[in-house]
Amino acid sequence: MRLLLLSDIHANQPALTAVLRDAAVRGFDQVIHLGDALGYGPHPREVLSTLRALNATCLLGNHEQMLLAYADGRRPGASSVVAAALLWQLEELTPAELAWVRTWPDGTDPPGVDARCRHGTPLSLDDYTDSITAARDAFTRWPGRLAFVGHTHLPAVYATLKAPVGEWIKHQALTEGGAYLVPPAARVILNPGSVGQPRDGNPQASYALYDSVRGSFEVVRVPYDVARTQEAILAAGLPPVLAARLAIGK
Repeated sequence: MRLLLLSDIHANQPALTAVLRDAAVRGFDQVIHLGDALGYGPHPREVLSTLRALNATCLLGNHEQMLLAYADGRRPGASSVVAAALLWQLEELTPAELAWVRTWPDGTDPPGVDARCRHGTPLSLDDYTDSITAARDAFTRWPGRLAFVGHTHLPAVYATLKAPVGEWIKHQALTEGGAYLVPPAARVILNPGSVGQPRDGNPQASYALYDSVRGSFEVVRVPYDVARTQEAILAAGLPPVLAARLAIGK
C-alpha cells in the first residue's frame, strides 16, 4: 500500500495541482488529507473539488472546525487574519460543499495500514506535535506504533523505541525532503509538512508518500506558481500578509 499523505493545503490550488502532478509520476494507491484543506487561501472550492475527485479520505483540521463553528453561529466573528479568510471562504462555499466538510472525521485508521491519522497529534486535533516534549507526551498516552499528523506545517519525524517511553525520543526535520525508513523496533509520528503554506523556510509545497511494504516515509518538495496564488489572495481582498508569507515559507 502506498499512501499519498497531504496536509494543510489551506485553499492553495496551484500548490495542490503541482503536488498531484508530481505524485502521479511516483504512484500511490490511496489519498489521505490530514486536515486544514481550508483556511488562509483563495481557492476553497477548487481544493474541495479536487480532493473529492481523488476520493480522498479527508480529516477535520482546526480550520475546518472553526469554519463550521462560524457557520453554526457557535463562534463570534473576530478581526484576525484567520477569521478574515474563513468568513470569506464560508461565503464562497455552496451548501453541498459545506455539508461534505461536516462529514469529515476527527481522525481515522486507514484500511490496509496499521496507523493512526489525525490533524494535530495521535490523540488531538488541536495540539501540536512540535517538540521532543510534545512527542514524549503523545508516545506516553498513545499506544500505537505509527501515526501521521499535520498542523505544524513542518515535515518531520519523531521516533521512540517500542518500549516504555523514556528519554530516547529523536526528532528529524525533513525541510529539503528525503526518505526515512521506519526502524522495526521504533514507534514513529510522521508529518508530511504543508502543501499550501509551508513554514520551514522552504516555500516549495510539501507532501509525503508512505510505502507500507518497505516502511518508507518519503517527503517530497515541489515548486509551484507562488505568484499566481499571491495574486488570487489579493484579488479576493484577503489580508496581504497571507500572500507575502508564501514567498518565504513562513
